[in-house]
Amino acid sequence: MAPKKPMAMARRVSLFEREVTVRLAPVAIEVIHQAATILSEGGLTGDLYSGSTMLTVDLNRARDRISDPPDASTAHRIAMLYAADERCRGYARRIATAEATKTAGCALGRTLVDVESRAKGSRIHLSLEVEAERRTA
Repeated sequence: MAPKKPMAMARRVSLFEREVTVRLAPVAIEVIHQAATILSEGGLTGDLYSGSTMLTVDLNRARDRISDPPDASTAHRIAMLYAADERCRGYARRIATAEATKTAGCALGRTLVDVESRAKGSRIHLSLEVEAERRTA
């Protein structure tokens, strides 16, 4: 058995810790939303609006614009990253607010939007739950 070599002593150390980060590319947000089909429902009860908007993104519809495989693995990764990305959440809130205003048929004031994302196969499902108040004067 060969003798063990002694551990090397570090004389110099880096001042920087490196980390690899994966997030959705800015253009990905556009591609995702352009490939989405939108379904909204909801209504007013007095001055309160309650509803939901579902965005369904089939990655196969964007196959010609993406280099990643349009499969379940990619969809799952997008769903995980989407939920944590404030840029995506902001974009989703704008879509949900516009859809809620259209569905309510009136201007809405303070709007709260809850964003959930999940994947099933090569599809991404973005569920946007909306609560708002009718804007008065």
